[in-house]
Amino acid sequence: MQTVPENTQNPTQADPPLGDACQPQLNSTPPPSAPSPKTGGIGLWVRDLLISAAASVLIITFLYQPVRVEGTSMMPRLEDRDRLFINKFVYRISSIERGDVVVFRYPRDPEKSYIKRVIALPGDNIRIDNGVVWINGSRQHESYVPNEYRDNSSMAEMVVPADSYFMMGDHRSISWDSRAFGPVERSLIYGKAVLVIWPTRDAGVVR
Repeated sequence: MQTVPENTQNPTQADPPLGDACQPQLNSTPPPSAPSPKTGGIGLWVRDLLISAAASVLIITFLYQPVRVEGTSMMPRLEDRDRLFINKFVYRISSIERGDVVVFRYPRDPEKSYIKRVIALPGDNIRIDNGVVWINGSRQHESYVPNEYRDNSSMAEMVVPADSYFMMGDHRSISWDSRAFGPVERSLIYGKAVLVIWPTRDAGVVR
């Protein structure tokens, strides 16, 4: 910071008259004005908004994505137009399990996405007798399929191919799933349904 020298008075001269002339001569440049509280508040608000937007983009891109259910093949847990979050990262660090509700690209048209439940894993033997699912010789007790949503369809035994999964909807009598289009390759699965957020009557963890 620039220093201002004191005025040294010449003892041979008369004292100057009282007034401003008696005061030390300071730099006439006014100091910079501090930003007003209003301006600072707006700047902080904009900064926080940008940080929140960036965080949201990262979360949606790498972790969670909101999706909307279209159709009733996953009733009663998921209804038409339910909004939910899917986790797009979880299967990078953990394996797909039987019973998971997943989102995948429809094998016959990858532009479309389906949401179904994983019934059988790669290498599993699966058959369906009058609506009852058998995996590796064991009858499956599917509590998520109420009696009124079951059907009497049958399917001959098959082995799920490597790196593929057998998918079915919980509303068995109307679901278009692996019984029709076959097992789904792992590369087409891109998320796990984790949480319904709307409507509030359906809100909660997806199981």
